[in-house]
Amino acid sequence: MNNIASLIILLIPVIALASGGSPYAGEDLRQIKSLSEREVTSLRRGDGMGFAKLAELNHYPGPRHVLDISDELGLSPSQLAETESLFEEMRLSAVALGKKILTAESALGREFENQSVSPQALKTALLEIGRLRAELRYIHLEVHLRQQQLLSPEQVSKYDVARGYHSAGHEHNQ
Repeated sequence: MNNIASLIILLIPVIALASGGSPYAGEDLRQIKSLSEREVTSLRRGDGMGFAKLAELNHYPGPRHVLDISDELGLSPSQLAETESLFEEMRLSAVALGKKILTAESALGREFENQSVSPQALKTALLEIGRLRAELRYIHLEVHLRQQQLLSPEQVSKYDVARGYHSAGHEHNQ
């Protein structure tokens, strides 16, 4: 029964679009209407959410992925321990910020639901949410900077190849 209910919820937007309805159909049932369930889950878990793509695509490996392919990269015990520490530090900071973002989005949503949002309250809330998101992106990008410093240029190149980046042979600075 649970699978059928999930399927129906997933099909609501498709049915609404087919009948000329809104692409937002069904999203009014979400707890935090401004965020998808995937975004909520990612914020709760401290996932990257693409925030570090800029670093990732420019030869700055991320600790999560370095850990995933640590054998391929030939990490030393010291590199492995430092990478695990980097990842855990980043994850804890990201989870804490994710909670703050979820709280701020929920509060803003309540103001809209209660029809009590003012232009000034809206601006204040959006600036705070933007600041929190920028801080979260910083956490994810900055850990890539630190991770790159732990690896040799050869390991960074191996990482790029393993991740499927076409410019893997391109020289990068360290």
